[in-house]
Amino acid sequence: MKIDTEDVVIVGAGIIGLACGYRLLQEGRSVLWVDPKSPGSGASYGNAGTIADYAVMPVGSPSVLKRLPQLLFDSESPLSMQPGALAMLAPWLAKFAYQSLPGPMAKNMRAIAALVLDAGSRWQELARAIAVEDHFKNEGCLYVYRDAAALRRGKHEMALRAEAGVDVVFLTPTELSELEPQWPAVDGGAAFFPKSLFVTDPGDLANKLANAGANIGGRFLTESVKDLSNERESVVMTLTNGRRIRAHKVVISAGAYSKGLAAKAGDKTPLITERGYHLEFEGQANRVQRPICVADQGFYMTPMAGRLRVAGTVELGGVDSKPSPHRLSGLIQQAQAVFPDLGSPQRTWLGFRPSLPDSRPILSPSSQSDRIVYAYGHGHIGLTLAPISAEIVAALIGGRSPPCDISAYSVQRFSQWRG
Repeated sequence: MKIDTEDVVIVGAGIIGLACGYRLLQEGRSVLWVDPKSPGSGASYGNAGTIADYAVMPVGSPSVLKRLPQLLFDSESPLSMQPGALAMLAPWLAKFAYQSLPGPMAKNMRAIAALVLDAGSRWQELARAIAVEDHFKNEGCLYVYRDAAALRRGKHEMALRAEAGVDVVFLTPTELSELEPQWPAVDGGAAFFPKSLFVTDPGDLANKLANAGANIGGRFLTESVKDLSNERESVVMTLTNGRRIRAHKVVISAGAYSKGLAAKAGDKTPLITERGYHLEFEGQANRVQRPICVADQGFYMTPMAGRLRVAGTVELGGVDSKPSPHRLSGLIQQAQAVFPDLGSPQRTWLGFRPSLPDSRPILSPSSQSDRIVYAYGHGHIGLTLAPISAEIVAALIGGRSPPCDISAYSVQRFSQWRG
């Protein structure tokens, strides 16, 4: 069978893959995206819309570790797992537990901060390039604390964020009411991230980025990569329809589906799937002026184009199971606890995030060949990290030094791990 030849093939057309491809097209490379679904239709579509330059905290921390059994086995908690998934998740959980200890957590936080702190300015630059400035709002983001106990816990975490360089301001309950007059009164107050941006339609943003890439020569192939082999001067991929493609360079950015492809490239990675949910309430966008996270329950309310999106919670599991009805009903109850007259959602959604035990993405060449570059494992901050990931990938593809030290994001770090 004939083998087609390509310059750069990007496996995955989520927000990370789209940003990487657009950057490479700007640099004069030829780009083919391969994805079984339409661009930006996965986790890139369903997120809370925050450009989270404040999200320096890894998922794993000493406080989470202390409560981990309670969290995992409570189906209503912000962090839980699907029934029957413990045996599958046990090796990952052991690694996660170690990465939650104070030393590893501090190291992980520094690594994440190095990527996220200037995410807003990087997104503004990319937004200007593709003429989507109107998709971004500069209203900041809030973490709300319902009582004094939640505030005490929050102050410790916010102190760590501030030490990492995050601009955070604490608001009294009265100040919160002035900023968000429709939000119900709380006893604790809020933490405000004044520099944070948010996106009013993540799905449409991804579509616009895909169209911008297509307008300068990028092409899309709706297929899946079944196999991949690294040869002397190229990478050969076999698609599920039997077609074969020979590429000079390959970028693996397939999100939660990247683990198997990386294994075929020679790298085993401790990637699992986080199942994330959202609800949407039409005509309710004016309830809040900016993204608000209810800190002790782990969900966001974000005003989007014509609708209010309620997104959040972490459910560890796989990509094959159906949505968990109790997760959706719990999210509805939490939203209605804030706004009792909200009514029922018009849409519900389940998507899959790629989750690593240290909450750091993989941004590096494969251990076997610099012809294969990884850009996956971004967890909750894929939207936030799309521009910097694209800069790093473009540098690696072009044989240049990346814009920052990427040793903390190397795929080879896992071979040195304990736990």
